[in-house]
Amino acid sequence: MQPKWLEWAQNLQAIAQNGLTYSEGPFDIERYKQLRAIATEIMATYSNVEHSYILDLFSRELGYATPKVDVRGAIFRDDTILLVKERVDGCWTLPGGWADVGESASEAVVKEVYEESGYQARAIKLLAVYDRNKQGHPALPFYVYKLFFHCELIGGSPSSSIETEEVGFFPEGALPELSLGRVTPAQINRLFQHYRQPNLPTDFD
Repeated sequence: MQPKWLEWAQNLQAIAQNGLTYSEGPFDIERYKQLRAIATEIMATYSNVEHSYILDLFSRELGYATPKVDVRGAIFRDDTILLVKERVDGCWTLPGGWADVGESASEAVVKEVYEESGYQARAIKLLAVYDRNKQGHPALPFYVYKLFFHCELIGGSPSSSIETEEVGFFPEGALPELSLGRVTPAQINRLFQHYRQPNLPTDFD
């Protein structure tokens, strides 16, 4: 479970963002700005991230606050799973990233797989929808839903990208160091269970 301070900061930021979106009175607007400042202070104090960076991050969020969507593709071959090595931290993860406006979740994961690994794929089943805060990931300012799709390869070849520097297939018992902000060992293990038991229903929490 995520620490309480993160839950408080995320909830306060969402309330402030929604209030600033719908309020018209100057006094209400000022109160919601103060609420956003409190959320920023909590996040900066406990995350060791610069106060100005977090305030800028929160200030750029407009409209009604909803969870962000992170999509990940699980691709298996001969009892191994496809992983990509992130340039930013030198660790490995399932190919994926933020879903963009204008594309479905399955379209987003197919695009991310191709951009990060060089492989062309097709999404065939939604395996899991997880609340990131309940999955043991490091803290993140925003609330996130993580969608894991089982994908099958239909073409392409392994290649690096702007975000990734290596591509490889790994067995469950010999995983490289994972980028824990993106995927956890427990999630990889659960995806292997789905791979071996295709009739399992979609996970959610």
